[in-house]
Amino acid sequence: MYIYDSAKKAKVAFEPIKKDRALIYVCGPTVYDDAHLGHARSALAFDLLRRVLTHLGYSVTFAKNFTDIDDKIIKKMNESGKSLEEITSFYTERYKDDMRAIGVRDADIEPKATESLRTIIDFTQNLLNKEYAYITSSGVYFHTSKDDRYLCISHRHIDESDMLSRVEEDEEKKNIKDFALWKFAKNGEVSYPAPFGEGRPGWHIECSAMIKEHLADKEGDYQIDIHGGGADLLFPHHENEAAQTRKESSQEIAKYWMHNGFVTVNGEKMSKSLGNSFFLKDVLNVYDGEIVRFYLLSTHYRANINFNETDLLQSKKRLDKIYRLKKRVEGTQKSPADNEFKEALLQALADDLNISKALSVIDAMVANANDILDKNAKDESQKARICANIELINSLLGVGEKEALEYFQLGISEDKKARIEALIKERLESRAKKDFKRADAIREELGKMGISLMDGINGTKWEKIDD
Repeated sequence: MYIYDSAKKAKVAFEPIKKDRALIYVCGPTVYDDAHLGHARSALAFDLLRRVLTHLGYSVTFAKNFTDIDDKIIKKMNESGKSLEEITSFYTERYKDDMRAIGVRDADIEPKATESLRTIIDFTQNLLNKEYAYITSSGVYFHTSKDDRYLCISHRHIDESDMLSRVEEDEEKKNIKDFALWKFAKNGEVSYPAPFGEGRPGWHIECSAMIKEHLADKEGDYQIDIHGGGADLLFPHHENEAAQTRKESSQEIAKYWMHNGFVTVNGEKMSKSLGNSFFLKDVLNVYDGEIVRFYLLSTHYRANINFNETDLLQSKKRLDKIYRLKKRVEGTQKSPADNEFKEALLQALADDLNISKALSVIDAMVANANDILDKNAKDESQKARICANIELINSLLGVGEKEALEYFQLGISEDKKARIEALIKERLESRAKKDFKRADAIREELGKMGISLMDGINGTKWEKIDD
């Protein structure tokens, strides 16, 4: 397996800390609003990584956190009059529902900041004891000047104006780059007791503490194999995580860093401040989650993607071909996947999740399989291998799981389905009465509704006609 290490700025061989094991931690959402396409992009990128590593024989432990105490959540509390628990539990479940809709598997470990306060407080106290942190009137800050490797993850060259736009302003800070580990309580805000002063955790310390709490080994070492997240987290979030962990534990937090690209809309980075952030739930109201998944996965995880419906529909045509093939072999007893296909697909994905190459391997398999079936549609051994190949695609990419008939009926409302079924029943009755004129009229009516009929020994099936 080869991955692109963001800190090394190079593609490197993945060599886990412990043989055949992969510890992965991905920064999850701050749960104060619905998930947007940027959340989906990150979740899909690391869901794919997890699937590939598992297929390559690694024992994968996958963790994703939920930030459930934050300035944005407090603002939401003040605006809505709801409690922190009401807001965060609601949006946590909404996020998980949306991710499941696009085939993202739940993480093995899903820690929350408010459930990790003991570790966060102890972590902060350790940094204070080692004099890598200090106290001001507003909170506890990490002393970046005492970390000679600070900025080694992001390789940023930062001027003062850049820092002022990103880091908390506090005239008592010793360095403009210093960041809050713990924020002292303000009137009316949620706060928690701590030996250095009542307050709440800063954003960056949450992940370091949760990794320590949930992924440390028996000796207390908690370096993980891969730390992931969106490219926007590289600085300052991941840089600060790395610095505080380095000084608290005398080790790097992660051996490798991986970051996914942005989702843009009309060429602009997704941002609520620009008013162009697409909520995933709105897209799922129009398109099935599997179609959205395939579209977002079809661009390499490190590249930026400009979300637009034209490209989504073009991507769907590629997925349609997989389901057209599945339709031809459904019901066949499966056999092991074709070794040559499996090896080619895994080889592509093991090259830093090279999705373009992987999809070209799939396209070639689909074309070859259709040629085989055109020559001998009754070759059960070939059909069995094709079924297994489609099952492998599903296991690796998370697409192709539906029954073909269900897939080709996507986008039809329940009311319209009921109308279609009623017309099909009337058509069958008309044919039984030898009223072929009425039967043909019903077929024509369904055609105008965008519905194609297929008569067979098992009855009449229908599917949506492509636009």
